[in-house]
Amino acid sequence: MTTQTKLNNPAMGIGLILIAIVGISINDMLIKLLSGGYPLHQMVFIRSSIGICFSLLFVQLEGGWHILKTKTPFLHLLRGLLIVVANLSFFAALASLPLADTTAIAFVAPLVITLLSIPMLGEKVGPLRIGAVLVGFVGVIIVIQPWQSSEARDVPFVIYLLPLLAAVTYALNSLLTRLLGVASKASAMAVYIQMTFIVVSLLFWLVAGDGRYAEGLENESLIFVLRAWVWPEGSDLWYFLALGLNSAIVGYTLAAAYRMADAATIAPFEYVGLPLAIMWGWVIFGDLPGTVATIGIALILGSGLFVFIREQQKKRRIASDRRINRRY
Repeated sequence: MTTQTKLNNPAMGIGLILIAIVGISINDMLIKLLSGGYPLHQMVFIRSSIGICFSLLFVQLEGGWHILKTKTPFLHLLRGLLIVVANLSFFAALASLPLADTTAIAFVAPLVITLLSIPMLGEKVGPLRIGAVLVGFVGVIIVIQPWQSSEARDVPFVIYLLPLLAAVTYALNSLLTRLLGVASKASAMAVYIQMTFIVVSLLFWLVAGDGRYAEGLENESLIFVLRAWVWPEGSDLWYFLALGLNSAIVGYTLAAAYRMADAATIAPFEYVGLPLAIMWGWVIFGDLPGTVATIGIALILGSGLFVFIREQQKKRRIASDRRINRRY
């Protein structure tokens, strides 16, 4: 009987996570663009139905149907539910908040990944990186601005908590991906995720697909979640096709990235999504973060970069020590 071991290819993991983050950024932009006319659960259903077709193609390329078998179905189900909660809460926030602010708040996720990788994966994270993570949390608080009164806010404070919920559940999903990726192919894990999205969105349709629960509501996020299904028209069909293809690419590359490298190594590269979100918000929606939010975003970016640099310094010292030890 052979023992499964973790893959260890940091360069490949970093490349894959960068592809995934670009895909996620495009996905978020398209979701926000379409949020005014379609319900969230319909968009998730169409996106995942298209995405699972591409994911099944990846399954064939990685070994065939047999790789879909798993000895840990309940853990894969938990992973699927975590990413569903992460996506739905984040997308619901997008309907009410600017893209850059929503993304910045959700970027507590890599910080949570770095912290949780200690007890869950046994990875070593030193005090300097812990300090950088705390600075990142301060940045998130600055973006949220909890000291503001409800009258000064354009949307209820609870909406700002949705990206935080997305961040925590996404972080837990990423760590489970690292654990389960020892024995499961990235394409199979992407299929499990797409199937979970399809089942959950169909349940939403059965309960609220006619839009009756959206009647009389004023909150844009609730309306986005509970609006009635509408058949896509015109160019929107192409947007939905792009969402589906993008979903398959993101699902595969995310799973593959966290199989290839330690979570604390690749998580900081997810911060590439912040400048991308600012770009989309400015180019597509005409939104730019305010001064206070910009300070918070800068702290989040700075802490992420410091965590990455510290990780690289640590690896170089370990490699150097090993070369010295070999000489004696």
